[in-house]
Amino acid sequence: MGLQSRPSSPLSHDHAERLSEFIQTLSAEREPVASELDVLCSIYGENAIRIWPHSESAGASATLRYEVDTNLPLYEDVHIQVLASLPPTYPLSSSPQLQLLSRFIGPFSVDRDLFGDVLKTFISVKSGIEFVPETVAVFDGLQHVMELCSVWYGEKLDKDKANKLTREEERQQRTGHATDDISSRIPENVSAPAPIPEGVDLIEAEAITDRKSVFIGRACRISHPSQVAGILSYLMTDRRIARAAHPVINAWRCTACIDIVIDNDDDGETAAGGRLAHLLQILDLDGVLVIVTRYFGGIHLGPDRFKHINQAARLALEKGHFLDGDVKTKGHPRSNGKKRY
Repeated sequence: MGLQSRPSSPLSHDHAERLSEFIQTLSAEREPVASELDVLCSIYGENAIRIWPHSESAGASATLRYEVDTNLPLYEDVHIQVLASLPPTYPLSSSPQLQLLSRFIGPFSVDRDLFGDVLKTFISVKSGIEFVPETVAVFDGLQHVMELCSVWYGEKLDKDKANKLTREEERQQRTGHATDDISSRIPENVSAPAPIPEGVDLIEAEAITDRKSVFIGRACRISHPSQVAGILSYLMTDRRIARAAHPVINAWRCTACIDIVIDNDDDGETAAGGRLAHLLQILDLDGVLVIVTRYFGGIHLGPDRFKHINQAARLALEKGHFLDGDVKTKGHPRSNGKKRY
């Protein structure tokens, strides 16, 4: 595991004062590093920065190490600890090194792959970020690490959710009764499929499969934002859709009164809804709802999952001819390729 984080303990009352004094002292010998450290304190808070003991008395010719404690952007209650090691020649000619100190992120034990990806932040341009000599880079590196950890944590949540659903399905097969988890995802008081809003035609695209995960895109024309909830409820009455890890990742864009309104829902797949909304925006579509259902296959896809989600949505839009020349109108798409539910 390499260097170990010292046990966390309440910071002493003079921590902020000592940190400020350290930065002032450091500015005389390594001004760019001191300025960067001061900025990091402003961003993450003074209590989030801990100078490692041997670094407090080290001179300009020694490697400076400090620990940053921060939460993941989309999971405010989940924290990580990252060690930043700055060689004497940083930032003039050498890059910093970042190391993940956390053994656990949330309830999940950190694996070797994530440790390695963090270590390669400034080593591999392909999977990390490029270091530019004479430019401070710790903040950019920390942002990259937080993104890596957020994606990893999101995938762990997905896998845990999929495992629970699998166990429930196995229990259902043994007992012959519907499971609580799946039933809870279906609207109450629904004994038969809810009617789809009048005049709405759902187009379903071909499934995309990658490493056992399946992505299915659907799209339809809407004339008012109030239709969205009814369409999603209708889809959730289908048990095959409801038992997916992420049944109704969606985004819509529609003119209401004189303004174009846009909204989205990740349905548990972090940032996926926002990406679909961005797709609708760059395509300049009006009066359109896109929905992607993802079935998790137990293998982490990393950023590839976002590519498949966008592609599944685009396939549905293409199949329904939403991308033809008249896409900005609120008329219905051509009948070719429509799937009416």
